[in-house]
Amino acid sequence: MRADLTAEPGPAMTLPSETTSPAGTLGRLLAERRALIGIVGLGYVGLPLALAALRAGFSVLGFDVDPGRVAALNRGEGAFHHIPGDALGPALAAGTFQATGDMARLSEPDAVLICVPTPLTRHREPDLSYVEATAGAIAARLRPGQLVVLESTTYPGTTDEVMRPILEAGGLRSGRDFFLAYSPEREDPGNGEFDTARIPKVVGADDDAARTLAEALYGALVVRTVPVSSAAAAEAVKLTENIFRSVNIALVNELKLVYDAMGIDVWEVIQAAATKPFGFMPFQPGPGLGGHCIPIDPFYLAWKAREFDVPARFVELAGEVNTRMPYHVVERLAAAVDRTGRAFSGASVLVLGLAYKRNVEDTRESPALKLIRLIEARGATALYHDPLVPVLPATREHPELAGRASQPLTPETLRAVDAVLIATDHDGVDYGLVAREARLVVDTRNVMARHGLTGATIVKA
Repeated sequence: MRADLTAEPGPAMTLPSETTSPAGTLGRLLAERRALIGIVGLGYVGLPLALAALRAGFSVLGFDVDPGRVAALNRGEGAFHHIPGDALGPALAAGTFQATGDMARLSEPDAVLICVPTPLTRHREPDLSYVEATAGAIAARLRPGQLVVLESTTYPGTTDEVMRPILEAGGLRSGRDFFLAYSPEREDPGNGEFDTARIPKVVGADDDAARTLAEALYGALVVRTVPVSSAAAAEAVKLTENIFRSVNIALVNELKLVYDAMGIDVWEVIQAAATKPFGFMPFQPGPGLGGHCIPIDPFYLAWKAREFDVPARFVELAGEVNTRMPYHVVERLAAAVDRTGRAFSGASVLVLGLAYKRNVEDTRESPALKLIRLIEARGATALYHDPLVPVLPATREHPELAGRASQPLTPETLRAVDAVLIATDHDGVDYGLVAREARLVVDTRNVMARHGLTGATIVKA
């Protein structure tokens, strides 16, 4: 999130001509950068979005249910590793940013952008409780002229079938009194090349006024807007983007199992295949999927598809393949430990890397957490080291792991365990030290080979 990456505003939008109408008034406020932007959820999506709005010249009122995060942001303290700690300093000093947990203030913003979680239930069905609670909080304070945009990943129909009835319950009507749109978030935490302002923004709404206003807002924040015909189409765009990744990752994960049985290194195959200048896109296998979208989106679409009696077999299969990968990894780990003469039950394993992806501290849906649980279910002990996760936070899937602390990556730690399981390949880790001191290394990311480290004690999984 560097200041020099601020996007130039997009092309000027044709805003409603009647400046005394709710749409016209809001259009004028957006054009003049006088609109107050409210963002609900100041996490990995909401905080970068707030910074983009501030850089575009808007004032931002951020909402979050975590009092600790609200207090830290109002002190100007950094929330995430990939966002500079002083990013909010100028806005706090100028009075253009404030974080709050007081949902009664939702009447203040002219535009309210919703960036809250949309997880799965235990039965792999959509959990829209955060979206519904937020919509209810907005509805209680909704006033004419406000723009409400849902950014959370969800199934097609959520904006119209879930959000709109809640917001209209008080008597105001979408498209006349207030304006409702959907614009899927496209954040990639830790990506130094594409920050929020450099990523085109898809915008969908079910009426022209809402779509135009949403385009005007996002056109001021990002390099380009991409309007689509409806909120449902925009919701489908987000699912399509992430299901594309899920399916391709499932493919290479399955190829890993097939090629391993043949004695072929899948990473070597992918690297060679990627030299073809057309018709191939490289995806990398791993220990499973993590993050807030890819492990979840296939099941959102499959669930919604059942309403229309249309099976999403390919999509569901990809989700199942990726969901099973932690089990495969632990099988490989246990077999490798057994070959050393040490029974896996009673062994100790250091899981290297707890975040779901390289160089971020985000543990949401991380396969490393599943790996720890599976390791311990088989009677082994699991420790972890992650330079970006000093203490494991509470997570929805694995609350019992909260509070565990990262172990120092020292020769003593490495010698004390029976195996090191590389689950996340952060930069800055001394993999040479790991190779020298660990009795056994099970690598799910091919990071040891990338560093030129091979040997009988290093096993790929």
